[in-house]
Amino acid sequence: MKVKDVMTPGVLSVTPDESIFVAARLMLQKKISGLPVVDSHGKLAGIVSEGDFLRRAETGTKRLRPKWMEFFLGPGRLADEYVQISGRKVRDVMTEDVRTVTPSAPLEDVVRLMERHHIKRVPVVDGGKIVGIVTRANLLHAMASFVGEIAPSSAADTTIREQFFAELARQPWAPVTRIDITVRNGVVLLSGTLTDERQRQALRVTAENIPGVKKVEDHVVWIEPVSGMYAEAPPEEK
Repeated sequence: MKVKDVMTPGVLSVTPDESIFVAARLMLQKKISGLPVVDSHGKLAGIVSEGDFLRRAETGTKRLRPKWMEFFLGPGRLADEYVQISGRKVRDVMTEDVRTVTPSAPLEDVVRLMERHHIKRVPVVDGGKIVGIVTRANLLHAMASFVGEIAPSSAADTTIREQFFAELARQPWAPVTRIDITVRNGVVLLSGTLTDERQRQALRVTAENIPGVKKVEDHVVWIEPVSGMYAEAPPEEK
């Protein structure tokens, strides 16, 4: 399988000059743990994740060291830490050295990067511009889709997946970043999470309206935003 077969397209992103509080709020609202950072030309400039907010002055979690250790670290290292802890812009806290893959890269490349660098997500870049992202959840969904010995994706299956995400990108109700789709021989498997049950039927209709779709299997989980209670798809939907 290729990266383009499992990646999430239409990725949410922020700019380097955006406020870190806006970025944090967006991550909480969309229930995602990281955001690509793009410049004014759409080029990938870095990535900001939950880990970048662990040590912050606002929460009193700044790292405390003995004075003698600060002496050995030097002013440069201490200055960098100060910016990370107290900076108000995304550029102050983001990771600039980002590992990326192309849409045509094999999934093995993604797994190797995740293991070697202990990361949870890999941006997908084409011509320097970000076109999608692959997370560990994407890989898990891809693996689960093979239950039942379903044949590998064909060109038609890839087209169905692309058309599905293209339609979601046009719909204001669509939870694009929380839904994934795997297609095998025209069989669509939906997975991910919802916060409104009414979106479930809309997702099914979206898939059924795509030419070449033979069947839609719903494995999307509904999560109640306030209590955190969850429910799987009804048996008839599965």
